[in-house]
Amino acid sequence: MPPPRVGVVGVGSLGQHHARVYAGLESVRLAGVFDIDAARADEVAARYGCRAYPSLAALIAETDALSVAVPTVDHHRVAAQALDGGRHVLVEKPISTTLEEADELIALARRRGVTLQAGHIERFNPALDLLRRPVVQPRFVEVHRHGSFSSRSLDIDVVLDLMIHDLDIVLSLDGSEPVQVDAVGVPVLTPRVDIANARLRFASGLIANLTASRVSYEKVRKFRVFAPRTYVSLDFAARAGQVYRLKEKDGQPDIEIEKVDAPEEEPLRRQLEAFVRAARGEAPVVVSGEDGRRALALAHRILADMEKGTHD
Repeated sequence: MPPPRVGVVGVGSLGQHHARVYAGLESVRLAGVFDIDAARADEVAARYGCRAYPSLAALIAETDALSVAVPTVDHHRVAAQALDGGRHVLVEKPISTTLEEADELIALARRRGVTLQAGHIERFNPALDLLRRPVVQPRFVEVHRHGSFSSRSLDIDVVLDLMIHDLDIVLSLDGSEPVQVDAVGVPVLTPRVDIANARLRFASGLIANLTASRVSYEKVRKFRVFAPRTYVSLDFAARAGQVYRLKEKDGQPDIEIEKVDAPEEEPLRRQLEAFVRAARGEAPVVVSGEDGRRALALAHRILADMEKGTHD
């Protein structure tokens, strides 16, 4: 079979990297890009040796699969058009702005028999592999995700912009549903929430405490997991982590340490390779549309609790 033809819709700060990675993959052919900023599309297309298409419809007609990296408010409109055209779609997180939109995308992908993958890139961070090696039953999770202020993604708040990465990971670790949500958040530099904290209790007994900020001077991506006789510390920014396990040595307690330090594998490359395999029917979807919806639903519960708190 010839390699699938892929395209990228939206080649701004994130989408340009989708184009870059696709251009370097032997398993696909980067057919082209589309952006409402035609000059930007021309620039990225020239850089990666593909065509800049004059419209979304034209790009859909010449591709088999698409990455959707447009602003969140446009996720549903663009992804729906591509799915309805029978194209496999990877849509950046959050999958959409509303649960109704997410449901429509999931139903449309199922009806057309195509792949829908949510772009939760941290699922492909090599540091997360440490949580897949041992059989870890998390009892407490502590997360800090801080980033400096950027004009990107100001159409959404910090929960949908940053915290949703970690909500997706926590949900993937625990099969139960959250039974209690306590959250606070405040705007700092924008009219939307810029710093937020959420404490979640799951039916399994897991407690997760998450903080996200986009008004920090330093970039922090720390994810810590506490389990019986096991502590896992992950640094997503450095793509590194450590696992500490309590063992016995010569009848005495002993700490065994396992480390992973910044593998060369780029998370985005791993994500797009997984998308291509799923689109070709060679592997299941790693982060399905349903996964994206579940993370979005929890994000909306957190935002609703914040809103409730402002009126108490």
